[in-house]
Amino acid sequence: MRLSIPLNYAADFKDAADQAVAFENAGADIVWVAEAYGFDAPSQMGYLAAKTERILIGSGILPIYSRTPALLAQTAAGVDSLSGGRAILGLGASGPQVIEGWHGVAYDRPLERTREIIDICRRVWRREVLTNDGVYQLPLPPERGTGLGKALKLLTHPVRASIPIWVASLGPKNVEMTAEVADGWLPMLYIPELASTVWGDALAKGTANRSPDLAPLEVCAGSLVAVGDGVEGLRDLARPSIALYVGGMGARGRNFYNTLIQRYGFEAEAARIQDLYLAGHKKEAAAAVPDELLEKTSLVGSEGYVKDRIAAFQEAGVTVLNVIPADAQPARLVERLKEWIA
Repeated sequence: MRLSIPLNYAADFKDAADQAVAFENAGADIVWVAEAYGFDAPSQMGYLAAKTERILIGSGILPIYSRTPALLAQTAAGVDSLSGGRAILGLGASGPQVIEGWHGVAYDRPLERTREIIDICRRVWRREVLTNDGVYQLPLPPERGTGLGKALKLLTHPVRASIPIWVASLGPKNVEMTAEVADGWLPMLYIPELASTVWGDALAKGTANRSPDLAPLEVCAGSLVAVGDGVEGLRDLARPSIALYVGGMGARGRNFYNTLIQRYGFEAEAARIQDLYLAGHKKEAAAAVPDELLEKTSLVGSEGYVKDRIAAFQEAGVTVLNVIPADAQPARLVERLKEWIA
């Protein structure tokens, strides 16, 4: 099992980059840079490439709607070149509120788009002449443009002909597609004891159709981590974030995180969190997050308890433990975790 850390995209990024260097020195394997509707992720990933030497740099995630497939491939190849082959292209569909509200792009056919983007990116990195007949028409047909479009191949030579592509997915069909064609899977609000119940069939179906040319699917999951006696109260730090995702990331009937929590068995709680959050009662929504959900999605407790939780994630098939260290010395905590998962 490897260790990864999502950087705080709401913080000053130069400070976050300095922390990434400390995490690298502590033995962390991957850092993830998010992109919502703040600063873009690739420019920050390029900065990290210059500041670090070993750690892998992943986008966690780039929305599939905000860039063309070719630009996604160019961007990943650029970061991979700057970092000497340390890039991971993390992709996700985001949600209608951000995609249609911020980017002004219709939120349609997310599965088809993701599948095509993955295929197009891999062909770009192999420097094939790029054509596509699907959601993305390459070159653009004359009836949709000037008729002057030309099939091209990547001008520069990538450091690697295959850059890892990881997909953030939650729904059964999306998880199935991820297991079939992606290099890695980025689930959220992951409960290891319930993973096989919620996602087992989808993962099995996708894996059955997976190309033998692909390595086994990597699974990156985890959450808040704190170690010590009497630290259980730190689980409350995750309340606002969970309330945001379960209550506010999407409209009623189109909130993937809310649906996931319902599938875990928290139907009434999911509805209450969403009702409160959408009514503007964010603190009450955070308070409504069940203690059981906080416990099962986090790794907070005594050393023995945290080691048991790490084992549970590993037994569930997690290959990369993704942690948010809640500690006055986060790099030191990363060192301890690295020792435990080695």
